[in-house]
Amino acid sequence: MSKTPSGAVPPAHVAIVMDGNGRWANKRFLPRVAGHKQGVDALVRIVQVCADRGIRHLTVFAFSSENWRRPEEEVSGLMSLMMSTVAKHLGRLEAQGVRIRIIGDRAMVSDKVRAAWDEAEQGTAHNSRLNLNVAFNYGGRWDIVQACQQALADGLRPEELTEERLSGYMALRHAPDPDLFIRTGGEYRISNFLLWQVAYSELYFTDCLWPDFDEAQLDAALADFARRDRRFGLVKGNPAGAPSA
Repeated sequence: MSKTPSGAVPPAHVAIVMDGNGRWANKRFLPRVAGHKQGVDALVRIVQVCADRGIRHLTVFAFSSENWRRPEEEVSGLMSLMMSTVAKHLGRLEAQGVRIRIIGDRAMVSDKVRAAWDEAEQGTAHNSRLNLNVAFNYGGRWDIVQACQQALADGLRPEELTEERLSGYMALRHAPDPDLFIRTGGEYRISNFLLWQVAYSELYFTDCLWPDFDEAQLDAALADFARRDRRFGLVKGNPAGAPSA
């Protein structure tokens, strides 16, 4: 089993809110889209590091359902960046054993963007070294609502709808819940990301802006995670299933 530089077993699933691209650009008197481009480069680096560390699942927040409220120029730039990113990096990620999945509401994006997503998913479907989930036009509340809608459409009765069955309708039903939730950029909130899935995730916040997030920054987060005592509601020292205070 792979281990981190500290010798600890890595988390199986890491989720990241990649925050700070715009502020990174503003500090350099560059357009915000330039920050997003640097953010893509940071993501490609971190994907490789996660694979090297033995992390099996990486989920990143690329575009929230609230981001449509941003200036039209920035939204348009992000859509173009999505397509150019697939064209530029898909071959490299495929060769590294990365499987890409897009999670989110596809209804509002253009046919061109959906075609780029399909290309990324189909071109990497055979890979299994690292599962990269890109949350685009995603919101945690949307995810819960769409899961409930699917369950109702399947005819589930109220007494049949358990946590386990509802999890089977979530956008990340193919992956375990995140062990570690990272947010860059100095903000201390979840921002409607994976609300259902992060119920027992360890939270890690850093002031580092996403374009500057590198191998050392990730290793610091992994080292902090390794020091956490994860009890999942149990009292320390009690056997599994024992009641907790």
